[in-house]
Amino acid sequence: MTLAQIVVGWIAHSQSLIAHGLHSFSDLLSDFLVLYASRESAHPADAAHPYGHARVETAATLLLGASLAVIGAGILWHSGLRLQAPDTLPPVEWSAFAVAIVTVLAKEALYHYLVRVGERLRSQLLIANALHTRADAASALVVVVGIGGALLGWPFLDLLAAALMGFMILRMGVVLAWGALKELIDTGLGEAQVAAIRATLAETPGVLGLHDLRTRRMAHQALVDAHVQVDPRISVSEGHLIAESARARVLRTHPEVLDVLVHIDPEDDGHAPPARVPPARAAVLAELQPLLAGLPEPERVVLHYLRGRVDVELRLAPDAFPDLVALRAAERRLAEGLAGHGEIGEVTLVFRVAP
Repeated sequence: MTLAQIVVGWIAHSQSLIAHGLHSFSDLLSDFLVLYASRESAHPADAAHPYGHARVETAATLLLGASLAVIGAGILWHSGLRLQAPDTLPPVEWSAFAVAIVTVLAKEALYHYLVRVGERLRSQLLIANALHTRADAASALVVVVGIGGALLGWPFLDLLAAALMGFMILRMGVVLAWGALKELIDTGLGEAQVAAIRATLAETPGVLGLHDLRTRRMAHQALVDAHVQVDPRISVSEGHLIAESARARVLRTHPEVLDVLVHIDPEDDGHAPPARVPPARAAVLAELQPLLAGLPEPERVVLHYLRGRVDVELRLAPDAFPDLVALRAAERRLAEGLAGHGEIGEVTLVFRVAP
């Protein structure tokens, strides 16, 4: 169909038929792009492409869009120049009108065929392509009108139809290229999709809060990063379990999401990060060493970095103190020693239950 329109349009001196042939050629390129991108993007992730090959589709779309924009702009420019002197153009021949009519009928037949196949296979992609084909049939009607007007003595109508085809190709190219460019600069999902993902994460058992939710597109899918807040006193393994549960819920509920990275936070630090980095474990233990003189050796020392300070748990054996009086005295000494230590918030004595 593309070859027939271009060749007959050239022989019959119809600029609109040539332009519509180029429009059909752009549709053909789009179909081949879908086939190529589907094959290439299906390759699994590897060492050089840890997130997979989905961006192949984006790059190919950008290239195709830019090419179509150039073709459409050329047709539009060429038609505009010819419109300045339509009387100098050779007359349009009836063969162009016949091919234009056949094009409309063929596009309409292809639309019905694609709809039947799409419904049988339950493929929304094929049905969408069928609707695009019907839009092409409508644009072919514009060509029929333009050629018919030229045959009746108004040659500028053929040029106007060609200019309209050029504008349609230019618009298609700009839309494709702009969409691909937005993906390449990591444009996020829409507000409704982000809100739905946020709700799914927030409803995960164990999640107390959520901040710094970010999304970025990758072809027809998306990558998600999120910081979730959990109880600061739970174990690392329990926090990891909550993160994996949140990730699994998003992947199960939102098929457009390719992967989710969940960062666990003990508190909401999204708006007010600590003014300075708190001391590391070795520095805290060195600061505690003089305060622990005379106390039983703790079995474990657990640090909690909260509110810009460090809370310390000393895990002691059940028989670490002979009686309650000795325990209270040790607590008072610790409290007095901590009065001048701004980095350490509080020290808690925790006893292991005797077996």
